[in-house]
Amino acid sequence: MGGLPVLKRMSMLLVSIILLFQFPSDPLAGQSEATLLPWEEVRQLFPRYSKFTVVDVETGLAFRVQRRAGSRHADVQPLTTEDTKIMKKIYGGKWSWKRRAIYALHGKKKIAASMNGMPHGAGALQNNFRGHFCIHFYKSSTHSKREMDLSHKLMVYKAAGRLEKLLATDNPYDTVTYFIAGLKEQDKKIVSALSIKRTDWKPLFHHVENVKISKMPELPVENFQEELTISVPIVLEWQINGEGRVVKETEVTLFRASPANAWRIDTHSFIENNPFLSGL
Repeated sequence: MGGLPVLKRMSMLLVSIILLFQFPSDPLAGQSEATLLPWEEVRQLFPRYSKFTVVDVETGLAFRVQRRAGSRHADVQPLTTEDTKIMKKIYGGKWSWKRRAIYALHGKKKIAASMNGMPHGAGALQNNFRGHFCIHFYKSSTHSKREMDLSHKLMVYKAAGRLEKLLATDNPYDTVTYFIAGLKEQDKKIVSALSIKRTDWKPLFHHVENVKISKMPELPVENFQEELTISVPIVLEWQINGEGRVVKETEVTLFRASPANAWRIDTHSFIENNPFLSGL
């Protein structure tokens, strides 16, 4: 990894500066913001068996749930069959582990959160939902880890209107990690906020079932303090619809207008570097 050839660096920098000014400063502008409240406080507001309303940030659709269990996050169930129908509609008619930005209502207060959309485990309500699903809040964690799940974290910050600040990092490895998580969750706003070029994400999302980072060697961030363009080698494990598992060693090109700006990803070269995506 390191600097790119001088001619390529200059060309990419020129393009990046032009494109930076073509984008709005906040691709999430106009989104309703919710409070970023830590789980230890939220669990007191929503004790076991309490009922509350969940609102999906993207669609605005709302449904009722009941908290049944969960010590590090809330294990909840849709309250009725109608609530289950609304939740399934939010997920496009198909249950999924994909995370979505939501907020939970406590009176008039909106609390930023993230949910997955896959019934699992035990369930007790007569609601046509086989099991429960998980809602994560700020500083929630999974059953097996103490830190926030990355995808849930992104969605919680998105619901709170703080995603842009989280993504504005001077660490290129964080930028790549956030970008891949955005691809995994098929969240257009996350990947668009991290991209230097406008991209039609719909066909790519349809093609990609899942993706994760298998390997990404990291050098000290201090090595790039003055760099405006870098290339990060990475090994990605894809799950492609119709093709199955694909492991690909590739690179992610990042650039910024100045050392004071956040890193952004050249998504066009990223797609071109992965042949199974280049036809999209």
